[in-house]
Amino acid sequence: MPVSQWIGLALLGFAYVFSLVNGSLGLLALPSLIALLCAGLLVSRSPHWQQLSGHALFVLLAFGLALHWLPGFHGAKVIDKVVFSNGAVPFSMYLNLDKPLIGLWLLLACPWVLTMGGKRLLPSLVTTLPAVIAACLGGAWLLGMIAWAPKWPEQAWLWVLNNLLLVSLTEELLFRGYIQGGLQRLLKNQHLALFLAAGLFGLAHLGAGWQWVLLASLAGIGYGLAYRYGGLIAAILCHFGLNLAHFAGFTYPMLIPS
Repeated sequence: MPVSQWIGLALLGFAYVFSLVNGSLGLLALPSLIALLCAGLLVSRSPHWQQLSGHALFVLLAFGLALHWLPGFHGAKVIDKVVFSNGAVPFSMYLNLDKPLIGLWLLLACPWVLTMGGKRLLPSLVTTLPAVIAACLGGAWLLGMIAWAPKWPEQAWLWVLNNLLLVSLTEELLFRGYIQGGLQRLLKNQHLALFLAAGLFGLAHLGAGWQWVLLASLAGIGYGLAYRYGGLIAAILCHFGLNLAHFAGFTYPMLIPS
């Protein structure tokens, strides 16, 4: 690996050793960390079957990390059942140590995720973000999931940092940089790669109900277009922009079902 990747790995190791010492990380997380290291080593090897094995192992681990299924990770609850507006479902938020590992692994093991996608950041963002906000929040309104509820609560800046760095960044590295970019390289078909990545992004929200699958798939198409024409940063900012508009302007996370 290049020196920069070794430095990143050392810093990552230091951070997680510190988390282990202060109790945010348990010994049960060690197998997951070792497995991620093995996956990273495999994808850097020359034999094709070893690369495929490394990617397959990472996909399985990413699935478990994203859903918080793997043991040993103890996220700190920083927002506890807060009702941000009338009729809203109570909202809780954790600062999780498991999901960010997905993005960190991709940056270290697959640096090509940063080079895929387009280069027209500002034009891409100006075009896609308003359309994504209108389509997704308009759709959620029509489905009776949200209502107009402008706000900026005391927890807002904590939410902003978490959503930008631990949610939008990680999810776009995975779904756009790795999945859409990887499928684009593999299939040589930009359209198919975009829709497959958007569909998988929608299915990742299946636990919240079919409405969220529909809206997340729609959002995924928008993020995919931002990525295609503006690159990874455009996709991250589009994702965060939609989430911020939802949080600040409408019922968050959603209305209590009637």
